[in-house]
Amino acid sequence: MCMGKPKYVEKECKHHGLTTYVLEGRNAYRCKQCRKEHVAEQRRRNKQRLIEEFGGKCSICGYDKYQGALHFHHLNPSQKSFGLGLRGITKGYDKLREEAQKCILVCANCHAEIHSGVGDR
Repeated sequence: MCMGKPKYVEKECKHHGLTTYVLEGRNAYRCKQCRKEHVAEQRRRNKQRLIEEFGGKCSICGYDKYQGALHFHHLNPSQKSFGLGLRGITKGYDKLREEAQKCILVCANCHAEIHSGVGDR
């Protein structure tokens, strides 16, 4: 409880109908589902911006068809502060960009080959 208010309540959402609302830090309730959707959209936008800043394609083979198949590979694992794809981690864009600058943009296939030691990647 926060200031006497319960953490969760059932309320009517204009998008999701009767659903769970969560008490946020600003002492107001927000639809839990709307909140999750907003966070997911913000993560997609952040990744799209980073991908564009890093050339929009795999730096090894040039793949550029699906943003979900593009990964940021840390060149020096000892300098890694956090994984950019770690279960949808949410950080400010400046922190994401700072971490991405330690990486190269690669497709899922090239990334797998890098980690497996296949070829000269």
